[in-house]
Amino acid sequence: MSEQQRTEQPGRRVVVVGAGMAGVQTAVALREQGFTGTVTLIGAEPHQPYDRPPLSKAVLLGKAEESAFDIDFEALDITLRLGCEVTGVRAGAHELDTSAGPVPYDVLVIATGAEPVVLPGSEGVPGVHLLRTLDDAARLRPVIEARHAVVVIGAGWIGAEFATAAREAGCAVTVVEAAERPLAGALPAEVAAPMAAWYAQSGAELLTGARVDRVEPGAVVLADGRTLAADAVVVGIGARPATGWLAGSGVALGSDGSVTADEALRTSLPDVYAVGDCASFPSARYGTRLLIHHWDNALQGPRTAAAHIAGAAGPDGAEPPAYDPVPYFWSEQFGRFVQYAGHHGGADTLLWRGDPDSPAWSVCWLRGDVLVAVLAVGRPRDLAQGRKLIESGARIDPERAGDPSVALKSATRP
Repeated sequence: MSEQQRTEQPGRRVVVVGAGMAGVQTAVALREQGFTGTVTLIGAEPHQPYDRPPLSKAVLLGKAEESAFDIDFEALDITLRLGCEVTGVRAGAHELDTSAGPVPYDVLVIATGAEPVVLPGSEGVPGVHLLRTLDDAARLRPVIEARHAVVVIGAGWIGAEFATAAREAGCAVTVVEAAERPLAGALPAEVAAPMAAWYAQSGAELLTGARVDRVEPGAVVLADGRTLAADAVVVGIGARPATGWLAGSGVALGSDGSVTADEALRTSLPDVYAVGDCASFPSARYGTRLLIHHWDNALQGPRTAAAHIAGAAGPDGAEPPAYDPVPYFWSEQFGRFVQYAGHHGGADTLLWRGDPDSPAWSVCWLRGDVLVAVLAVGRPRDLAQGRKLIESGARIDPERAGDPSVALKSATRP
């Protein structure tokens, strides 16, 4: 019996582990694509499934109490099992081990996302916070409201977003970054360097090349002996796939801890898929395996996985297309809207569009004369046009693309 025939059986059971964006979208997409079997969504947190981006913005600043998805799970016949921790998979038995007992599945979707990296030695120290969950945001709100002196460890995306919110609330903010520039792990030096000035412009202090020796109650001690007073410390030094619970399951993991999914987001085990922040996938577009810790990937990937699970064929009866998106993300920081599309690894040309000291500018990356990535600061049209050009594999005239007065869509070559 084919997988399509089996998935169309009304008794077929799909269990999705992880109730964040990727898990929720998988469950919804299954129903949208006509799957009539049972769909169960398991979440470790007790809260109704919620969106994460508002946690570092509206929820943190008290402008919203929560960010629950506006989805009628009951109407979609999706069973929620919340406050239930999954501890393992027994693939041979097609069963999950959970805090509420074993849960059988016919098809399993792993959507457990990523977990923040903990600063060694900071566990249990009073006043040290992470910002990943609704409960984390709830613990940080009183800190923001009291206008405490805050030290942020890490000048990546989450560190910048928290620093932005804390400054907006009137907190004194010092950001400590071990690298010589912000966003060192995400962007080349010449692109990230101009962003360092944004911190001072907002009234935050940025210390680069500064390593943390230890965190004490009320203070952060740097490796060079400096001591920074801190009513609260927020750690934002990265995230890793939340896949520790898969140990011994037979699900293949990469060296980065991600589930190594294929172009259909299937894992190494039969009847097991993986989506979102916890899964890497092969990109034919970029010729490499990608692990994307961003919201858009958690929105798009589930549609591919659900199509394969539901046996949804295209109009010509073909298999659903491979998952090979143009990665996209955005960040709101220090009064600027930063957007990125593509993947600049392997690019050989970098083009500036505008002055990086101005409020609005963008950067294009080319491989040969093909646009592969674009970063836009306050230039949403560059991002929107660039993203479409990347999707189509458009060839670019570098001279015209480097002129910010020329629309990107008008800088193509035949």
